[in-house]
Amino acid sequence: MHKQAFVVVYFLGLILPLSVYAQELDILLKGGHVIDPKNKIDAVLDIGIADGKIAQVAADIDESKAEKVISVSGLYVTPGLIDMHVHVFHGNEPGSYIANGPTSVAPDGFTFRSGVTTVVDAGSSGWRNFRQFKAQTIDKSETRILALLNIVGTGMYGRFEEQDVSDMNPVMTAHMINQLYPDILVGIKAAHYWGDFTQVDKAVEAGELADVPVMVDFGEHDPPLSIESLYMEHLRPGDIFTHTYSYGPSQRETIVDENDQVKPFVFEAQKRGIVFDVGHGGGAFSWRQAIPAMEQGFVANVISTDLHTQSMNAGMKDLSNVLSKFMAMGLSLQDAILRASWAPAQVIDREELGHLSVGADADVAVFNLHEGDFGFVDVRRSRLTGNKKLETELTLRAGKVVWDLNGISMQGWKSEKENSGR
Repeated sequence: MHKQAFVVVYFLGLILPLSVYAQELDILLKGGHVIDPKNKIDAVLDIGIADGKIAQVAADIDESKAEKVISVSGLYVTPGLIDMHVHVFHGNEPGSYIANGPTSVAPDGFTFRSGVTTVVDAGSSGWRNFRQFKAQTIDKSETRILALLNIVGTGMYGRFEEQDVSDMNPVMTAHMINQLYPDILVGIKAAHYWGDFTQVDKAVEAGELADVPVMVDFGEHDPPLSIESLYMEHLRPGDIFTHTYSYGPSQRETIVDENDQVKPFVFEAQKRGIVFDVGHGGGAFSWRQAIPAMEQGFVANVISTDLHTQSMNAGMKDLSNVLSKFMAMGLSLQDAILRASWAPAQVIDREELGHLSVGADADVAVFNLHEGDFGFVDVRRSRLTGNKKLETELTLRAGKVVWDLNGISMQGWKSEKENSGR
């Protein structure tokens, strides 16, 4: 029993405390179809929430136990989604691109409405400016923000700064992760480098020192560098290749060849333990890569958005839309949810997240799965039709309702006359 009220009773000249227990649950989500990949749950169940934690997952929980009952019948209930690739170091520093710049977004305005409760900022900051990012954004957001630290000390300030090998310091990067912020910093990012494998190798060196994975955005080499060499010789099992379905053959070797065949070493790399991340973005998701790959059984391990101002109003709308795209290509709802919840939690070694186990933070998403005729767009403005689309009805972060599209958690309106009984 998590709540207890005391009533003072006068009896035979004595003052006695009488313990009166209130409801056991703060919120009861009633009658939804629960999908929890970690716990292999795919059934209609109720979820009880108390003190910001999952308290009970079972069929037909007694409504009298809860202060608030929310009917989610006909809806899908999942763990709060984890978007493993975003840019949320929002600011207005003159000249900056993403690090404290206007291309990053303030997270709370874009997360909860798509069922996302946790994001991983993908290298917007480096060791020199992470503390500003933390004070300015992480500490002030309801969204749980974790981060990959850029191997470049100034982070993603701009393309020229990202070429500065002298600012790629594995020791300082690892120190920031291990000694100062191990609870927030979950990995290292290498991105936008025009040279050889130097940046990747320095990031991996930092990853070894800090014992965290490295994410690589490997897309701006002319001529392109070998992705087979990247997967098999430079990255370690558990390291992450982002922008998996990008098509830019003049600068980056693609995973699908010009005959629409997935290159055999791509399957081998995934078996080796290389993690493939979607990282949709504004320019890194193409049907001509994704559709043949899916048809041949190659599916990215993690589905993410690469959220920023240049992606969210283009082909990438939000994470629920990107999940719907994969369903339009044949992925099941269950597999889509896996790749945006329990799978990324494992990749970033935060296994307390991404599931609905009793005792876990009550980060919960509730979706309506609409059926009809829908269009989904890639970064090259090509349209694929699908017959299912996810829409976020309700999101809870640590047991608090932070998004309610249609007011299903709220009381019906009554006029003042009705409230007064007149």
